[in-house]
Amino acid sequence: MTRTVVVAGGSGFIGSHLCERLLDRGDRVICVDNLSTGKRANIAELESRPEMRFFEADVCEEFGPDLRNLIEDWGLDAVLHLASPASPPAYLARPIETLDVGSRGTRNLLHVAEAQGARFILASTSEVYGDPLEHPQTESYWGNVNPIGERSVYDESKRFAEALTMAMHRSRGMNIGILRIFNTYGPRLQPSDGRVISNFVAQALSGVPFTMYGDGSQTRSFCYVDDLVTGIVAMLDSSEVGPINLGNPIEFTLRELADVMAELCEVPLQITYAPLPSDDPRMRQPDITLARERLGWEPQIDLRDGLASTIAWQRSR
Repeated sequence: MTRTVVVAGGSGFIGSHLCERLLDRGDRVICVDNLSTGKRANIAELESRPEMRFFEADVCEEFGPDLRNLIEDWGLDAVLHLASPASPPAYLARPIETLDVGSRGTRNLLHVAEAQGARFILASTSEVYGDPLEHPQTESYWGNVNPIGERSVYDESKRFAEALTMAMHRSRGMNIGILRIFNTYGPRLQPSDGRVISNFVAQALSGVPFTMYGDGSQTRSFCYVDDLVTGIVAMLDSSEVGPINLGNPIEFTLRELADVMAELCEVPLQITYAPLPSDDPRMRQPDITLARERLGWEPQIDLRDGLASTIAWQRSR
């Protein structure tokens, strides 16, 4: 049976891969994006497909008549909310807009889903755990977040979005699911994105030293985008409420990442050190027990293989 899915933020890095996966399995996709950080080029090859529609729109505003009419015509089975700046440079440059999309944007999309009796999936983030005092991070951990720090515009936006989504579930019986996404990488991650893998790839291919914030001992867990999308689709197809962590549980220091990146890019390891950004987490590692047990999901793609694909994509550009 063909299903219709709204993907908010669908021309972004993760969103575009998700649109492609849904189309490939036979779903109809309505991609909504204001292109503030997403790229129309990410979905250019998808727009010719009859099951795909793109609308340049801001989810913080009510949908226009053309979009509303299409939803009425096609029906609606699910709304996936991935709309938000996601990298520190992007959300620090758009602090108010980031808070708006987590609050007003989430509420608008919840109302769209509620009106159609559709399932609502919120793409939340590991940033709700802040600079964690529990390691690895389980979904029951409440986090260690600075609510007034620079990064709070993203952290608190997502925390509020989770609270609002759960309130709609509890008070109105909405069919919802919450995912907490950890560091993701892969093709379509833009060189200017500002996250560590995109930074390192761009610097290696440009022949300049890696910029290491802090001493490189801080850790991250990197999940390849194809694996992540498999987890998102599994959540969509389930009846789980969550929150459920999606990420790779294998932890690396940033220094270890630099070593691997230099080897794969065949460049000498050169590092320039810079101060650690405000409230930057010292460690990040998901406990994915719930994802394994309830979604039958765990990552399959090794970091070296995923980085090789990411580097090849960036070289081709």
